[in-house]
Amino acid sequence: MQKTDLYDVVVCGGGPAGFIAAITAARSGARTALVERYGFLGGMATAGFVAPLSVFTYNGKTVIGGIPWEFCERLQQMGGGLMEKPLGNYAFEPELYKLCCQRMVLEAGVELYLHSWISGCTYGESGINSVELLSKSGTESIFGKVFIDCTGDADLAHHAGVPMQPDEGKPLQPLSTYFVLSGVDTSTPRMQEAMHHNRQGVNCQCEEIRAELIAHRDEWGIPEFGGPWFCTTLQPGVVTVNMTRTAADATSRADLTRAECELREQVFKMAAVLKEHFPEFARSYVSAVAVQAGIRETRRIAGAHTISAEEYVNAVHYPDSVSRGAHPIDVHVAAGPSQNVTFLKTPAYVPYRALYAPGFPNLLVAGRCISADKTAFASLRVQASCMGTGQAAGVAAAMAVRDGVPVAGVNVAELTGRLTSLGACLEGITDHQ
Repeated sequence: MQKTDLYDVVVCGGGPAGFIAAITAARSGARTALVERYGFLGGMATAGFVAPLSVFTYNGKTVIGGIPWEFCERLQQMGGGLMEKPLGNYAFEPELYKLCCQRMVLEAGVELYLHSWISGCTYGESGINSVELLSKSGTESIFGKVFIDCTGDADLAHHAGVPMQPDEGKPLQPLSTYFVLSGVDTSTPRMQEAMHHNRQGVNCQCEEIRAELIAHRDEWGIPEFGGPWFCTTLQPGVVTVNMTRTAADATSRADLTRAECELREQVFKMAAVLKEHFPEFARSYVSAVAVQAGIRETRRIAGAHTISAEEYVNAVHYPDSVSRGAHPIDVHVAAGPSQNVTFLKTPAYVPYRALYAPGFPNLLVAGRCISADKTAFASLRVQASCMGTGQAAGVAAAMAVRDGVPVAGVNVAELTGRLTSLGACLEGITDHQ
């Protein structure tokens, strides 16, 4: 087994939470490594085509700022991003997204471990000692002082033995495989409205097409579906499509394998239905299928504080608030096309205590791994919120290393002050033109 030098911060998972956490930690002075199983960064945005990134602004004002906002601005300058105001959903071109976050990570001095799969970790009296990787080079051990789990499925936390949230007697939200259709007539009023997610307080699914799909479901042989949601890729005639779905536990190898095969069949069935029955898609074709299914829900840690539905809906402000969320509480059902959506009146808050668990002194989590009940999580699982918690975890990890303290011992006043100086919006929504 190969061993690496000791890093200050090791980030596991290069999705929206992970690459932001790595950039933030490195810019804060920590020697940082970033581990990612694919050969590119971006996670659900680039491996899953999950678009748009939701939600950066609310009522026309910024909710998620700082390095996540900088990323959006840089990607837009490259011609690969579009902020849809006033809702603040961010449409993007996936290949330029990969390039932009790669550039920002490398510019920050982060050492990348791509094509590397986490297989376990070692643990001692002071916490996690190393994360174990499998790759083409064989097995490797990466040693660190503080670790951040941004795997989405809480893989590192699971290997370390962190307790997880109960299932609350409710099923997991379903998986969906996004796909890209080219040759679409995106000039029609229906498609122009559907593929730009800029309407606050409404579900941005295409209601006209949805009604037809429901009315002809048996006749057209349509499997389980949701939406449909279409999103611009900023390329003429090209949209991402979110409409497939199946129930599965994405932490189970067997269940995930079954789900991926089923969803791939659904992709081509749905594409054929759109092509045959809707004029905008008469000349369309599948030009890409997501590398992996979009995962809405798996493991979440039982942290020092669990964000409750009541706290979230009422926008409770915590003394240790480090990020926010503005996406509706969005619960997809696995059987049938329905979806339960509750829109927030005020953007909610995320406390630092939801990013770590008692008894694990050098482990932080960000993104889908954070400590929240199923209702609050149904809003916080989206990618802009994941970026916000990644930013908080990156700053906190660097501070813990600098001060030689457990993650729970980080000076909260300094943490929130540093996040605010980066541009995080912790006391209220901020004007951002």
